[in-house]
Amino acid sequence: MNKDLLIRFLLGGAAVAISYLITVISPWKILGGIFAAFPAVMITAVLMGGIAAGSESAAKIANGSVFGMIGGVFCVATVWIVLNGTNNWLLSIILGLILWLVSSIIVAGVKERISLKPESSHGKVKQKSA
Repeated sequence: MNKDLLIRFLLGGAAVAISYLITVISPWKILGGIFAAFPAVMITAVLMGGIAAGSESAAKIANGSVFGMIGGVFCVATVWIVLNGTNNWLLSIILGLILWLVSSIIVAGVKERISLKPESSHGKVKQKSA
């Protein structure tokens, strides 16, 4: 367990540090925003899930991360809109994080409902038995 936490800390910290360095060094400031969205946590979680429990566990983590990534779009949009409207960075971040969590849970719930619906016979041709 301690080794797992250490690897996550090192990989996540390295990703954040590299992203920050790119922001500071790069003459193209847009790279700072692009690297701010680097999926270091997801990659590390999939990596460690695969190491600890195999590919099936890694696949489940990657599948679940899709919901968090979709929530990330809502988070970024919220932070941007609230920051432009209020000029309050702390409020923007708090509301963005709340909307990230809520939207991620909603998307996961919608996906679950869609996958639980029984298949309809629309568009399927029934074959006659011989």
